[in-house]
Amino acid sequence: MVSLRFATPALLLLLSGCVVGPDLVPPEMPLPAKFGEGGTKSDGDVATAAWWTAFKDSRLNGYVKAGLDQNLTVQQAIERINAASANVTTAGAGGLPSLTVGASQTVSGQKAELRTQLDTRNTSAGDVSLSWLLDLFGLYKRNTESALASLDSAYASADVARLTLIQDLVSSYIDVRFYQQRLAVSKANLKSRQETYELTKFQLEAGARPLDVVQAEGLVQSTLAEIPGLETNIRISAHHIATLLGLPASRLVDELLKGSGQPVFRGGITSGIPADLIRNRPDIRSRERDLAAATANIGVAQAQLYPSISLSGSISPLHVNQRGIHGGLDRWSFGPTLNLPIFDGGRLRANVKSAQSDAATAYLNWKSTVLTAVEQVENALSAVRRDAQTVAALQAQVKTTTETLELSTASYKDGASSLLDVLDAQQVSLAQASLAASVQQMAKDYVSLNIAIGGGFAPAQNHRASEAAKS
Repeated sequence: MVSLRFATPALLLLLSGCVVGPDLVPPEMPLPAKFGEGGTKSDGDVATAAWWTAFKDSRLNGYVKAGLDQNLTVQQAIERINAASANVTTAGAGGLPSLTVGASQTVSGQKAELRTQLDTRNTSAGDVSLSWLLDLFGLYKRNTESALASLDSAYASADVARLTLIQDLVSSYIDVRFYQQRLAVSKANLKSRQETYELTKFQLEAGARPLDVVQAEGLVQSTLAEIPGLETNIRISAHHIATLLGLPASRLVDELLKGSGQPVFRGGITSGIPADLIRNRPDIRSRERDLAAATANIGVAQAQLYPSISLSGSISPLHVNQRGIHGGLDRWSFGPTLNLPIFDGGRLRANVKSAQSDAATAYLNWKSTVLTAVEQVENALSAVRRDAQTVAALQAQVKTTTETLELSTASYKDGASSLLDVLDAQQVSLAQASLAASVQQMAKDYVSLNIAIGGGFAPAQNHRASEAAKS
């Protein structure tokens, strides 16, 4: 006879079970101490950094805030969090006891033409069933681990959606202002060329060549042809901003047409160090959590190779009420059930290999995401550090070509130069268009850098923290 003193701990150990399958080893990969053109100082947590405020544009700030609250893609990502949270409950439910209660009431009898009293029977029945699958090898524990990791991944994916929204929204706003600047340049160029056209017609009476008039008129028409396309691009970008804010496409056009200057990046350049990306980039965190879920699924597959024991029992009371018959009957049952997989054609072992392959793929996805993140930061850093040089050179070119146009126009009026000199000088519009494009690119590269380091997907948290500090 086994002593109760030793049997009780053994029974508890059996019921608690063991956990098969590998535990997650946090993934690692060697990274340089700094970016190629970056510093050696860590940025820390950049999730709350509202970096777009460096553009000093209150309308843009308002759009970003509204987008984070109203964007439909972000809301869909949040709903996926709710679904993943429900999956956690579902995953763990199988390892808990299940209790089911049922009841019924039946009235039965018979109808006949005989002049006799007929019997009516009332039958009341109930059923209480209890079942519990003992998680001896950690199947449900690993299943819950996988579900929790998937929930974490869903949270990180929502942050990815926020970052994507911010990049798309700010870039589209930069595009609107760029096309408005280009439109202003084209209209100013149109005015200048119309004046030149009128001047050539006046000079024609003084003996100028008819060819000069035709050339000047052609330039006016080519400039007129630029304007509709620029106006269309302004509206297309405005429509996209409205959609990102969850509004009908044309809702913001009038508001954006009021216009303001191009967003110009005037802040400092900070990139942190490559190791910051593993903590700050939500897509990297999502991939790491996917790896955790895939690793736990190996344990789920391995647990299915082992026997399973379930305890089940039921109580079914029955009461009958009929003339001459009154009474009840209680039926009950209890016992364990053993399920032992012996031959399945290799299906269960194939499931283990499939789960292991999924985990290996998840690890490779994590590594690929880290390397892509490093590349994106390196590219953005290289661009941002050189954009200012391009803008400064184009600003000097615009100044020079503007002065040249003024001098050549005055000289043409005096008859000291040809129309060709004026037309050459009117290339100032090309320099102005190139300057606007460079300002646009500099702003977008600043956006790309901040998105690449994972900054700004939770600016509201920074606001709440500051408000709490004040109180």
